[in-house]
Amino acid sequence: MATSYAQDGDAAGTFLGHPKGLFVLFFAEMWERFSYYGMRALLIFYLTKHWLFSDEKSGVIYGAYTALVYITPVLGGYLADRWLGQRKAVTYGAVLLTFGHLLMGFEGTGGQDAASLNIFWLALAFIIVGSGFLKANISVIVGQLYPRTDVRRDGAYTIFYMGINLGAALGSLLCGYLGETYGWSYGFGAAGVGMLLGLVVFIVFKPLLLGRGEPSNPDALAKPVMGIKFEWLLYVVGLVAVVICWWLVQNQAVVGTLLGIAGATLVAYVLWTAVRKLEPHDRDRIFAAMFLIIGSILFWALFEQAGSSLNLFTDRHVDRAGVPASVFQSLNAIYIVLLAPLFAWLWTALGRKGLEPSAPAKFGLGIVQLGIGFLVLVAGSAAAGADSMVPVLFIFLIYLFHTTGELCLSPVGLSAMNRLAPAHLASLIMGTWFFASATGNFAAGLIASATGSEAASGEGAGREVVMAVYSQIGWIAIGVGVAVVVISPLIKKLMHLDTLRDDGHLEGQA
Repeated sequence: MATSYAQDGDAAGTFLGHPKGLFVLFFAEMWERFSYYGMRALLIFYLTKHWLFSDEKSGVIYGAYTALVYITPVLGGYLADRWLGQRKAVTYGAVLLTFGHLLMGFEGTGGQDAASLNIFWLALAFIIVGSGFLKANISVIVGQLYPRTDVRRDGAYTIFYMGINLGAALGSLLCGYLGETYGWSYGFGAAGVGMLLGLVVFIVFKPLLLGRGEPSNPDALAKPVMGIKFEWLLYVVGLVAVVICWWLVQNQAVVGTLLGIAGATLVAYVLWTAVRKLEPHDRDRIFAAMFLIIGSILFWALFEQAGSSLNLFTDRHVDRAGVPASVFQSLNAIYIVLLAPLFAWLWTALGRKGLEPSAPAKFGLGIVQLGIGFLVLVAGSAAAGADSMVPVLFIFLIYLFHTTGELCLSPVGLSAMNRLAPAHLASLIMGTWFFASATGNFAAGLIASATGSEAASGEGAGREVVMAVYSQIGWIAIGVGVAVVVISPLIKKLMHLDTLRDDGHLEGQA
């Protein structure tokens, strides 16, 4: 059965040993990430320098926004699983994202101008909901190109992850440079053009996806409900979500409460489904997936300092030789583009020899490297002395350690979610994975807020305050990472890789 799937998946031919559809998804996601990370590189500076929010408030807004970006895949994943199919959901998400990024080009007069601020909040809301329809579902289509037992899967997700980070690198460099050098609207406008290119690539090369991600019941989408096609009603649900997110992103405390309630409900539902409706091995795999999901929360809470507190620290306390601080946001993505092929080769080579670390062990190693990165920056700041700017070398080093940690966790996590989940729960589990990222991102905003809360008025986050926070979270990360490595054999047993079998059909395809 696995062989027939592989042949079916390769029906349009292969490139570098993978179905050509993988590279359609690669380029579509590359341009989507170009737009998202181009905007992300500028956002904390836009909040502090243009809208004149304090460091503390900007950190919380940034955390709420990025958290919502990772909450909405639960909605997008559910609607795709139940009715829309992944391909239609990705297309709709790309349309919303394009509109949202173009709205970011309207910067108004700055300060606390209410009318301009409302356009800004609306732009963020479109980006949030658009990401919700696109993020989880495009990752699921990648998995649908391969059987669950295909040895190429981890390599495929790593190649896909390269596309993500190639776009992120280009977006951070170009949009960051344009935004800080020529004006905010130039940077955000470039991000909107990037998203439009991603939408075009996905639509034009649809045939190479070989029917993956199509609706399971097209007739249901065509039936009228309340006078309009049911499919269009689902798109209206997306617009209602935009209005809700427009309000939520302005009321960040509500986002924290929502995360707590929705997170507990989602975890309870997934576990209830696993216990009541799945056979023992599939149930255990869901338990293993939930362990990885919960472990990723700490990772993202610390990793996402990059766009907020670390971005501000680079701007204020690092000897950058005149290079715009936002440009350094590209380092993580550039490292991934350079190192992802090495990691893909490494996992495959170790796997052939039976030496590849398990997914839980990779998670632990990733968290340890994250902690080391913070401690390296703390040591570099101390060595430079309080009266001197921190050498830029240490910014390169913290991003290097954080990137190698990310490569041990994020693409491996994407692959594990798709492998461990039964086909009918694929998008829900992927959405839960992104929900954990939402929780981590909101926590990241609170941590970033703490780095600015004690700073002197008008001076931004004090260097010593930031370093004290970074030292504490660095040691916590190392401790947690070591603990995860120690218990990883127990989690690996729950994955039951020896009894993993391919499904009798691919989701969305007869």
